Amino acid sequence: MNITVQKFGGTSVADTDKIKNVARRVSQTRKKGEHVVVVISALGDTTDRLVGLAYEISPHPREREMDMLLATGEQISVALLSMAVNELGYDAISFTGAQVGIVTDGAHTKAKILDVKVGRILEELEKGKIVIVAGFQGVSLDDQITTLGRGGSDTTAVALAAALKADVCEIYTDVDGVFTADPRIVPEARKLERISYEEMLEMAATGAGVLQLRSVEFARNYGVVMHVRSSFSEDEGTWIESDERMEKAIISGVTDDSGEAKVTVFDVPDRPGSAASLFAALSKANINVDMIIQNVSEGDRTAISFTVGKDDLRKAKEISEAIARDLEAGGVTVDEDIAKVSLVGAGMRTHPGVAADMFNALAENGINIEMISTSTIKISCVIPARDVSKAVSAIHKKFGLDKGVVMRA
Repeated sequence: MNITVQKFGGTSVADTDKIKNVARRVSQTRKKGEHVVVVISALGDTTDRLVGLAYEISPHPREREMDMLLATGEQISVALLSMAVNELGYDAISFTGAQVGIVTDGAHTKAKILDVKVGRILEELEKGKIVIVAGFQGVSLDDQITTLGRGGSDTTAVALAAALKADVCEIYTDVDGVFTADPRIVPEARKLERISYEEMLEMAATGAGVLQLRSVEFARNYGVVMHVRSSFSEDEGTWIESDERMEKAIISGVTDDSGEAKVTVFDVPDRPGSAASLFAALSKANINVDMIIQNVSEGDRTAISFTVGKDDLRKAKEISEAIARDLEAGGVTVDEDIAKVSLVGAGMRTHPGVAADMFNALAENGINIEMISTSTIKISCVIPARDVSKAVSAIHKKFGLDKGVVMRA
């Protein structure tokens, strides 16, 4: 059975005309003889509106109730899309995540998929139906409704593609593919025809908002070929696939992320276990820490700085303050006026001088670096938030990413 999984984001189904457009695209794929599974996000800004309503009721809504609330957004969109497909003469059926057997852990608002039971989907596909599944949601082992975090519909789609052994997982969005930088910041940014899982993982982790990080991890782990493309164009987008099938660009792109904040615990006793107690507490609270720096000890005291997403900042600050008291540290400071800019490319691991060129680009534009983090294919710098656009443009130009040909390793 040839199966294509297609995922459409909220901007692709923002109103009834766009829903009808998606229905036409889905029906065209079915007409070609493909069996189609569609994953849909909530309509337009529905999730944001629901979050706003929750915070009008409570400044600290319980996470279980947030999942109950937010999961309703996708139920609306799958039902409407199913109706639109049926109107075109094709047989469609809609399901929630729980109904198709997307089983998750119990981490409300950030659940991780444990299992996907595709028996019900296969039964409907064999009847010739187009199956439409609510993204972003599942059900825990104790039958609680859960959600997968922002962008979770991407992960739903890739997980279904892996379980169904689909030929491809098409991610439809409001952009034409993956670019060398955010086109809103760098108009000269170019669309990439292909990119490796490894590079896409780093780009997703450092601010490229086109895909959720966990969806790319899923795709890499299960060998799912992804195709990121526009809902409003027939043109090909960007293919994401195994690194072995591609030439390695020295640099593939520049990403930026203004959604993080820096937390510093200062005047910490410099003894074994201090850092462990802090980050163990953050991990227990399901808070993802990105960059970490511990300063050189002065007089048996030190400072530990780390970055977290702003959505987790309140909780991270409370935990850090509690640990600081336990450690008899000086206290905690928070800086929300930061941004992260990153350079990603599989070829940089064998190409010396990349870091120096990146730092020079920032220095030449008077941009101060507050933190640095590296991997074999990524260099990230934390800089003042006010400088992020200037930094991205400078780095993009420094490495010639605005030109038609990217250097190859």
